[in-house]
Amino acid sequence: MTSFKSAWKAAPWAAMAIAAAGPAAAQSQAGTEGWQFEVALYGWFPAIGGSTSFPTVGASPSIDVSTGDVISALNMAFMGVLQVRNGPWGLWNDLFYSDLGGSKGGTRNISIGGQPLPIGVDANLNLDVKTWIWTVAGTYALKSDSEGNMDMMFGMRMLDMTNTLDWSFRGTGPGLLPPRTGNAEVSDTFWDGIVGLKGRAFVGEERRWFVPFYVDVGAGQSKLTWQINAGLGYQFDWGAVVASWRYLDYSFKSDSKITDLSLNGPLIGVAFKF
Repeated sequence: MTSFKSAWKAAPWAAMAIAAAGPAAAQSQAGTEGWQFEVALYGWFPAIGGSTSFPTVGASPSIDVSTGDVISALNMAFMGVLQVRNGPWGLWNDLFYSDLGGSKGGTRNISIGGQPLPIGVDANLNLDVKTWIWTVAGTYALKSDSEGNMDMMFGMRMLDMTNTLDWSFRGTGPGLLPPRTGNAEVSDTFWDGIVGLKGRAFVGEERRWFVPFYVDVGAGQSKLTWQINAGLGYQFDWGAVVASWRYLDYSFKSDSKITDLSLNGPLIGVAFKF
């Protein structure tokens, strides 16, 4: 039987398919006038920051790891956007998946049960972080003219993270340590309502160059999440190319084993209009 987790991971793909099929069906009934949609593929190359508290066996203390101290490589990623519009109303889908991994040998940049490693002890760590981020929102056009466009957004963002840690300790020292070797996994899903603005401001007489901008803020199962993205793009007849800087931040509630998260880095994308 398909698990609930597998079902919701398929939800972004289903929503994108429905969003794409819906306009096509409407076109056959009402003609092509009014319907616009855009598909974008992009590469986002963020540095990752955050902390995770990994449980260990029995009464042993947790292992607290700062993600940015270990992660060094991107194993796999997928990023895409689908936007559908009819008149002032629209639907926006943004889907991001990444698999990040890294190793750190002889490190003391972790804590045990909230305390530093005992003197004379260090650790070898292997950390893998799988992340799904899906933003889906309705949009309403506040402005659309020769100077640019701006949409209000209202929707939700889903974050799913699975963090896996393998560790081994070297040396001896006072204090309580978890088992000298082991592994643990922390997996959690967060749903948050968001509101925001996105759009383009055109520059130059030909209105080919533009400044894309995006900002949102939200809360729900996380304590606070916010995102900002801005850069420079060039408009062609078939679509556009964009280079920007994207920052996404999460603060989580006190009972979460994932205590905070940030993704921060350059983005390059290409968009096609239909």
